[in-house]
Amino acid sequence: MRKVFLILGLSVSVFSFSQNKEILYNFTTIPQTLLTNPGADISYKLYVGFPLLSGINFNVGSNSLSAYDIYGKTDISFEDKLKSIARKMTYNDRVSLNEQIDILNAGFKIGGADSKSYVYFGVYQEFDFLAYLPKDLINSAVGNTAINQINLIDINARAEMLMVYHLGFHKKINKKLVVGFRAKAYSSIFNFNSIHNSGGALVGLNGISGFSYTENQPNLVVNTSGITKYRTGSTSDVVGDIKNKLFLGENKGLGFDAGITYYPEKNKQFTASIIDVGYVKHAKEVQNYVVKEGTFGTNYPTIQDFLDDVDKVINPVLSKKNTLAYTTWHPIKVYSSYQYSFDEDRLDVECDCLNLDQETIYKNALGLQFFAMTTPKSPTVALTGFYKRRITHALQMKATYTLDTYSYSNIGLGLSSTFGKVNFYILADNLLAYNDLAKANSLSLQFGLNVIFVNTHNSNW
Repeated sequence: MRKVFLILGLSVSVFSFSQNKEILYNFTTIPQTLLTNPGADISYKLYVGFPLLSGINFNVGSNSLSAYDIYGKTDISFEDKLKSIARKMTYNDRVSLNEQIDILNAGFKIGGADSKSYVYFGVYQEFDFLAYLPKDLINSAVGNTAINQINLIDINARAEMLMVYHLGFHKKINKKLVVGFRAKAYSSIFNFNSIHNSGGALVGLNGISGFSYTENQPNLVVNTSGITKYRTGSTSDVVGDIKNKLFLGENKGLGFDAGITYYPEKNKQFTASIIDVGYVKHAKEVQNYVVKEGTFGTNYPTIQDFLDDVDKVINPVLSKKNTLAYTTWHPIKVYSSYQYSFDEDRLDVECDCLNLDQETIYKNALGLQFFAMTTPKSPTVALTGFYKRRITHALQMKATYTLDTYSYSNIGLGLSSTFGKVNFYILADNLLAYNDLAKANSLSLQFGLNVIFVNTHNSNW
C-alpha cells in the first residue's frame, strides 16, 4: 500500500504546475499582461475578453523527474526505478499545481481624449496546490534505507480553490513612468493547509527486537475548510457544492497587486510588479486536526504492528477535530524586467491604428526577466532572457529562454495577433520537449481571445 501511494505521488509530480507566466509578462499587445503587472505600458479605449476564453493558463512541470523516468526504460525493473528516483530526491523536491481561467476580463479608458487613466476589472477561478515530497519517508518505503530520521517539518502541503474578483487602476504619469494598482477580493471554495510542522522520529530495525520508533515532540497541524462534503458525499455532492460556492464562497479575503514601468530613455525600459499580496480568513466549514503528543511504543515485531499503533493514535485525533478559524496567505509573486528596444519604425498616423500617441515604435526588443514566488521553504525563482519582434502591424512575437527549478533548456514562444477588433494569442514554453513529451520536465500552454475597440496606445516596441 505504501508503494501504491508513492507511485501516485511520483506520477502527480510529473504533472505539476508552475505559476511563472514568463511569456505573458510584459507582452503588451495582450491585455491579460495586466494580470502579471498592473503597471504594464498598455492602454486601450476599450477591450473585452471573451467569457471563459480570454485567458486559459495550463502549465505542467516537475523539478525532479519526468514520466519517462517512471514508465520508460523497459530494461530496468519498476522497483529499481522507484529506488533510483527516491535516491536522487532532495528535501526541496515538490509537487505544485496551478490552474487559472478568466471568467470575465475587461478594461476601458476614463477621462477626456487626452486622459492617460485606465480602469480594468474581472473575475477568474484559480486552483493552487503545493506539497513537498518527504524524502526520508519515501526512501524508507521503497527499501533504500533501513533506518531514517523522519522529520515532521518535511510534511508541507497546501491546496485551495478560489474565485478572485479584481478591480484595477492604471495611469501613465508622463512619458517615462506608468503605474498601476489592483484590489482583489478572494472567495475560497475549499482549502487544505498543513505547514510549519515540527518534531520528528527515528524509525528502523532494532536488532532482533523488530521494528522500532522513537518520538521527539511532534507538532503536526492540519487545517481544512469547505471540504466536509468531499469526505463523505458522492461525486454529485462534490460537484454541486463547488458550483454553489463559485460565486458565493463563505470564506473570504482581500489582496492587492501593484506594478510600474519606467523609461530612463525612450528605448530602455524597467518594469517591476508584486502580485497576490493577500489572505483568506477561514471561519466556515472549518475542521482542524492537531497532533501534539503521541502514545507510540518503542519496539514492534513488524512494521504492520507499528502501523496498527499509528491508527490507534491518529483515529482519536481525527475524532477530536476543532473548528477554530484560521488564516492563509496567498503565494506572493514578484516580477521584474529590463528591455532594450531597437530598429525604429516610424509610421504615418493614418495607418498606425495601434500607436496613435507614439512618435516612434520599435521592431525589435531584447531583455531579461526575473521571477520569484514564496513557498513554505525556499522561494521559487526563475530567470528569463527574451526577444520580441513586431512582425507586422497586426502580428507580434516573443521568444524566451528560461532557467528555473524545472529545466535548464526551456525555450518558449508566444504569438499575439490583432486583426480588426479581435485579438488572439497563444503562448507555449519548453518547445524542445514536444518531440518526446514523456521526457519533458515542464510544459506550458496559454491562449485567449479578446475584442479590442480602437486601441489608442500600445507601448513603443
